[in-house]
Amino acid sequence: MSSSKKTQTQKMRLPTFTRKGPLEVPSPTEKDWSKDSMEDYVIKDLDLGVDSLPQPYRMINKLVNLLFDWAWELIEERDMLKESESDCIQLTVHPPLKEIQLNKMPNCMAIAQDYVFIGVAKGFFIYNLCNSKRICAWEKLKVDVTSIWATDLGSEILVAPLDEMGIIRLFYFYKDGLFLIKAINEVDDTSKQSICVKMAISQGGDFAAFLLQGAGDVWLDVYKLPKESWLKEVEHPQVTLNAKKKARQLQPNTVDPTTTDNLEMDMNICFRGDIKLSVPSPIMKIKPPKPITGTTFKSPLEVFAKIEDCYGLGSGQNHFIKESQWERQAEIFQASYRKFLDGEWEEEPLSMATFHFLLPSCLISMPAEAKSPSGVACILGIHWTGSHNFFLYSLNRTLKDKADPEGVWPCAAPIAVSQLSCSSSYLVLACEDGVLTLWDLAEGFPLGVIALPEGCICQSIHFLKYFLVHKRQNMFPEGPVKSQMQCVVLCTDASLYLVAASGTQGPTISMLVERPIKHLDKAICAVAPVPTLPGMVLIFSKNGSVNLMDIAKAEVICAFAPPRSYHLEVPWEPLFVVSSHHPCFLLHGGCPDETDATKDNANDIWNSVFCFDFEDYPLLENISKNCTVPLRDLRDNKVFPWVLPLEERCQRFLQKSFQTLKKNQEKGHNELWVRFRKYSMILQRENVKKFCPGTL
Repeated sequence: MSSSKKTQTQKMRLPTFTRKGPLEVPSPTEKDWSKDSMEDYVIKDLDLGVDSLPQPYRMINKLVNLLFDWAWELIEERDMLKESESDCIQLTVHPPLKEIQLNKMPNCMAIAQDYVFIGVAKGFFIYNLCNSKRICAWEKLKVDVTSIWATDLGSEILVAPLDEMGIIRLFYFYKDGLFLIKAINEVDDTSKQSICVKMAISQGGDFAAFLLQGAGDVWLDVYKLPKESWLKEVEHPQVTLNAKKKARQLQPNTVDPTTTDNLEMDMNICFRGDIKLSVPSPIMKIKPPKPITGTTFKSPLEVFAKIEDCYGLGSGQNHFIKESQWERQAEIFQASYRKFLDGEWEEEPLSMATFHFLLPSCLISMPAEAKSPSGVACILGIHWTGSHNFFLYSLNRTLKDKADPEGVWPCAAPIAVSQLSCSSSYLVLACEDGVLTLWDLAEGFPLGVIALPEGCICQSIHFLKYFLVHKRQNMFPEGPVKSQMQCVVLCTDASLYLVAASGTQGPTISMLVERPIKHLDKAICAVAPVPTLPGMVLIFSKNGSVNLMDIAKAEVICAFAPPRSYHLEVPWEPLFVVSSHHPCFLLHGGCPDETDATKDNANDIWNSVFCFDFEDYPLLENISKNCTVPLRDLRDNKVFPWVLPLEERCQRFLQKSFQTLKKNQEKGHNELWVRFRKYSMILQRENVKKFCPGTL
């Protein structure tokens, strides 16, 4: 059998060269050899006779050879993988030292303060992060909880679970009680039921926004949260229910006896359904911007008269383009791209929104009466799918007020991703053309614009707590840092980049992980910064590996993995959560492999969530406990001028400018002296030639 690709045996054989025409005896010397081209020669295969096979043997021959070729390519790929693994440094894989066993499959997780909130079927569990014990269970649903958010309000926690029916509820978690505030979008008529897609709570818990869908429409509901009233109502409850009902509801949520036998729990948090808390008050309903159509204005003056106090300027809604011009433009477009437009087109999905609560800033012009206290959100920033504009809405309004934007930030391309830092000081807008715009909201100026490499499209942005390399170690500066931003950008091709900006110096970009070409199972599917470790990020790959990378060196220093008997349920969509205040992260490890899934009792099948505490490992313990550097050390070294006082920084700037000017003057004097000497020598030679021509 033979094929287009030669086998190893065929490669060892030499082909036979024959010459067209009669045979001749070549001359003994090379000089007399013919200079004819190679076209006169024909290569003859010794196994050519084997190829002339009848059907169906010829087809079988091709299939067998194709199978051999595929096997050979697989062998070569495995050999290359073994060589690459032998060349790379073997990482230290850290196992977990804490485990949370669940009798239900966890769907989502969130961490706030010292508590872990895990969404499961029919409700959610609350665990203590320190001792991994369950302290509360709320299981009053008929469906699963698919997403859960937990926001720290100081001494209280606001919990928002979202079930698979799209209903989102607000819970108030305070001391030893769990209180239900309201089901935001639950209605009696199921035909009018709306679905919650996304939600966000402002820093401090003063406002909340919910993106809802229903009846082919999408909108954003914004609420003001009465957190001061909640605290008073919890500390001084007014119970209106009868004693029998009260006694029943004050008891902790009942748990299956099989669960209590197999799981050590400390149930000291109870659900307080007898206390009714104040419900949030709606202040605004925002819908996607209307498609731009022909104008109804008769003159440009009417266009400017429509814009009140320049609010909404730049949105493109108020223009002077007539309907006939739009139609003409559409005809030209259809004629130019007809061959690409022919065929069936899928219906465009509903527009989605990404929104952020922004603190007061001089970048945002607001009315005098709309001023809010320091540290309280005053602006809602939002952009819709396929929109070039980032809209700014004031939160100082009521539901009766018209929901018009107070400001618009237009971009050159549709905004694909936007991200606000945890401190609400920095904002990054990533457009579909790969351009990133960096804003310093606290200081009130743009940090710059930078583009990703060609072909890279932003998938997600993750802010890092600012760090610096001091004495070959990543350190957090002790004290406030201004106009210093660092973030990692994960692209759709699984490449990872570090973007940094410092004051007015302009942003920089550097590659951390390049796009995988051959081994696609090593592609990055998720990234999570570690707030307690300076310059460290967790990288989750599609093959289930979890690595810790030092972005200052762009090197992976260690890895984490559950015990061998466990496996990740969906490696390309890992279920994890990283604590902002504790040096740890949680990872869902799935069910153990030796568990018999055919058992009749479903409670015998346990799902485990593993806790990886960085201080349990010697390498990371030193980094976690010694990760801050005092400002006085930086001032003494004079390596980082931004930590110096303003007067000293100005003095150093003036000294540097004076030294530069002095060097330039000295360089200029030297150049003048050289030129003078050169012209003097030329003049001297000319004089000698003129008066003494015979001397030269």
